[in-house]
Amino acid sequence: MIRRRGAACRNSLRLYKHYISINVRSMMQYKASFLLTAMGQFLVSFNVFLGIFFMFQRFSRVKDFSYSEVLLCFSIMLLEFALAEMWARGFDSFSGMVRSGSFDRVLVRPRSEILQVLGSKFELTRIGRMLQAIVMFIYGIIQCDISWTFARICTVLFMLVGGACLFTGLFMVYAALCFFTLEGLEFMNVLTDGAREYGKYPIGIYGKRILQLTTFVIPYALVQYYPLLYLLGKRSSPVYIFLPLGAGLFLIPCYLLWRVGVRHYKSSGS
Repeated sequence: MIRRRGAACRNSLRLYKHYISINVRSMMQYKASFLLTAMGQFLVSFNVFLGIFFMFQRFSRVKDFSYSEVLLCFSIMLLEFALAEMWARGFDSFSGMVRSGSFDRVLVRPRSEILQVLGSKFELTRIGRMLQAIVMFIYGIIQCDISWTFARICTVLFMLVGGACLFTGLFMVYAALCFFTLEGLEFMNVLTDGAREYGKYPIGIYGKRILQLTTFVIPYALVQYYPLLYLLGKRSSPVYIFLPLGAGLFLIPCYLLWRVGVRHYKSSGS
């Protein structure tokens, strides 16, 4: 049994690598388009950076957070979102698959429907956002003068993994709702693109109620605010190191909603 499951996992990984290869080769057929789109992704995020920059020209701190600390916060959140959007874009564009009836083909294939949806679209152009996030992150850690230890390195890695899982779960919820509505619900953008925007500042500055909501309902704070406090030396408890991994539990209700949606699916007949 264990061997069969191990073989199935390896086969799934090979298939997903093949999906990525197909998507990348397809994008590279139009290199100019790829470069311009990646540049556009960089510039869109750069506008947000300018907003932070000009605000700190007037105010030196935002609720005990300096300019470099806010940049560090924003860069990590942006990198988490870009990673999720790069590999989970198939869920974000899932409504078209439901409307056209393409999901029928997914269901009759002897592979996981989640794997096939993930492999249907791989957005390498999000590397533009990732590049800007990396530049801001490097600047932030230099200016913050963080004393790097193994625990802090693990904290950053856990933030990236937990954040990518969180946004992937939100994209999965968006896709699951399409089974019932056939169209994508725009209010979900408040939880994805909106989180990227208001996540540029530490969530604790928005007040107690928002912090509670983003801790126990949609756990943005677990992948942004609490581990950031540990990175900056504002908290010393080692519990803050592992809090981002707790955000991975958010995938469980997202997956259950997806299963309910799959059982509810009725072909469009296209």
